[in-house]
Parts: sequence; C-alpha cells; structure tokens
Amino acid sequence: MTDRLPPIAPEHMTPEQHVAAQAVIDGPRGALYGPFVPLLRSPELMQHAQRMGEYLRYRSALGPRLAELAILVTARHWNQQVEWAIHAPIAVEAGIAPGIVDAIAQRRAPAGLAPDEQAVFDFCMELQRDRRVSDATYGAALRRFGEHGVTDLMGLCGYYTFLAMVMNAAQTAAPPSPAAPLPE
Repeated sequence: MTDRLPPIAPEHMTPEQHVAAQAVIDGPRGALYGPFVPLLRSPELMQHAQRMGEYLRYRSALGPRLAELAILVTARHWNQQVEWAIHAPIAVEAGIAPGIVDAIAQRRAPAGLAPDEQAVFDFCMELQRDRRVSDATYGAALRRFGEHGVTDLMGLCGYYTFLAMVMNAAQTAAPPSPAAPLPE
C-alpha cells in the first residue's frame, strides 16, 4: 500500500504549512506524525484538528486512561493501524491492562474491566457499531462521568473516527511500535 499523502519536505511547504507544522511540533506531541502528515495539506483544518485532539487526549474530563481506552475501541472499529500502533502502548502505560488491549485487538469483549472502563467500552462500542447509544448505556455513562464526561467521550469517538478516516483514505503507514498490528 502506497502512502498517498506522505511527508512534505520543509522546503516544499507553504508558509501556512510551516506555521501549522510548527504548532504541532511545539505542542505536547513534539513532532509532526500520524494524521498530521496528510492533514498538513489543509493547514487550517490541521490546526483546528490538532487543538481539538490536544484537549481530548491530554485534558479531557475522562483522564488519560479512559481516553486511551476510547481511542483503542475507535481505532479497532476503523482498523486504523497508525492509531493502534501509537495508542496501544500508551493505553498500557496509562493503566489499561494488556489483556484488555489484546481482547479489543481480537474483537472480543474484554474480561475484567473496571466499572469506569466498562462504561467507556460499552458506550464507544455502541456508538461505533450502532451509530447511536442505548438509553441504558448512556445512563450508565452519565451517572459515572456526568454531562461533561459524556460529551468528551462522544468527542473522543468522533475525533478519532475523523483521524481514522483521514489516515485510511491517505493510506498512512503505521510507525514502528511495540504493539502488534491489528489483525484484519
């Protein structure tokens, strides 16, 4: 598979692309990689996306452990190898058990989820699979996380779906990772 929108050499970037790339490099990510490589073709879109992602990934009401779980469920739904390669190791570092990560990769319901993890898993699975969330699942998430947390959870699913669509269409290559690639 050929990367349709590979990295742009700095000398070929427009001034707007330079500004957008530098904003990502200067932020918490520290480098231009993953979805930001294809998104650089639309610098303004990339800047808006990176700001939303910075909030959702680093400061959401759910915290890093549950945000990473939502990201993994979304990456698996979209068979998104780049997001999986990046976020599977981060999820484990954030406190998601390796067995849970493996179960998601194999499209199995994970055993041993903590109650907050179960609420996130169920919500994300229903939203991705059914394109809606049942009253029971919504209520469980609302009781646990409140409206702010549920809104951030919807945002995580939507944002990482957007990134998955960008990278799947661009055929962005996955970086080296300690995580095994997602099985087809």
